[in-house]
Amino acid sequence: MKAIVKTGFNFPGQVGKYVGKVRDVYDIDGDYLVMVVSDRISAFDVVLPEGIPYKGQILNRIAAKFLDATGDILPNWKIGVPDPAVTVGLKCDPFKVEMVIRGYLAGHAWREYKAGKRTLCGVRLPDGMVENQKFPEPIITPTSKAMEGHDEDVTREEIISSGLVGAEDYAKLEEYTRAIFQRGTEMAAEQGLILVDTKYEFGRRDGRIYLMDEVHTPDSSRYFYAEGYEERLAKGERQKQLSKEFVREWLMSNGFQGLEGQKVPEMTPDVVNGITERYIELYEKITGERFVREDYSEESIGANVTAFLAGLK
Repeated sequence: MKAIVKTGFNFPGQVGKYVGKVRDVYDIDGDYLVMVVSDRISAFDVVLPEGIPYKGQILNRIAAKFLDATGDILPNWKIGVPDPAVTVGLKCDPFKVEMVIRGYLAGHAWREYKAGKRTLCGVRLPDGMVENQKFPEPIITPTSKAMEGHDEDVTREEIISSGLVGAEDYAKLEEYTRAIFQRGTEMAAEQGLILVDTKYEFGRRDGRIYLMDEVHTPDSSRYFYAEGYEERLAKGERQKQLSKEFVREWLMSNGFQGLEGQKVPEMTPDVVNGITERYIELYEKITGERFVREDYSEESIGANVTAFLAGLK
């Protein structure tokens, strides 16, 4: 299959388009959004030169599964999935923060901890912890949502005092974040996985808070295999994980970390195919379902979405 890395749709009622690192989002009449999850892949805030076949479908299907599984906690933006790589949903006014929640000392939190910091986003971290150790209870470490470049760590107090989110709304965002993370943790455990950390985005529509964007995908979340976790932790060994960290590790082993002057290593067909296979593995481990490869093209996506939008009128 040829990866889809760029789309140029002109849907009925289309009034705008936003191109992100991975997603192309089409605004329909200012009321609906068509989110096309492309096969682009990014790492270190850089979109890599080759797309990964089926990646868009994989991320979209996982997100749809978890949106459906958390709909009893709060409403979400999803209306339907007219194509494996597309979600159509309600347009919401987004809160300008990402709610990051961490159950374990890993990734960015570990790097900060290792550097000697014991407070992250205003949250006090216990002394004496080791990498990948479980927190006494999950911590919320929000970031301000950047249009470009890196999101910035921010405290609850800074969010409220700056007016990014009001105090009452922020309390609800924290409540929803913990509830969704608990649901994701339980679903991961059923698949023999540990949901380590993740992030959520929320918006408002008609006075109500909605869950938006992707949920519990390997691009937004980190998973460990539960089997052997305690043994690896005790020995100080690296955890076996499910995330796109393997892509970052491949880049770093080839001398690329997104720094100025560095060149992305060649992504040969073997490399691209290998990444596709890893994403399929991620899908099957996270969902417990077999991934079915379906042929797709820009033309088929456009036809599916146009037919779906006609049904919304």
